Amino acid sequence: MKNVNVPKEINTYCPKCKGHTVHTVSLYKAGKRRALAAGERAHAREKIGYGGQKYPLQRTFAKTTKKMTLRLKCKTCNYMYHKDGIRLRKVNIQ
Repeated sequence: MKNVNVPKEINTYCPKCKGHTVHTVSLYKAGKRRALAAGERAHAREKIGYGGQKYPLQRTFAKTTKKMTLRLKCKTCNYMYHKDGIRLRKVNIQ
């Protein structure tokens, strides 16, 4: 669990092109949560009234690493997909 160097471009399989092509690598970042999404509204509904939170809030964070997800973009067809995250402290995209 260290710092990992990842190249900016890798040659890997593209499911849309159905072959190996050059992909640009970036780090996936989750977007802003929408307050009016159905799940957010359902969660807000569960929290109101007596009884409070439906699951325990995480007070202390035990893990020292996060799962980093790489976002791969094909240079020929611009198809984007995610590579499953592995536990790392830091990813250096070079």
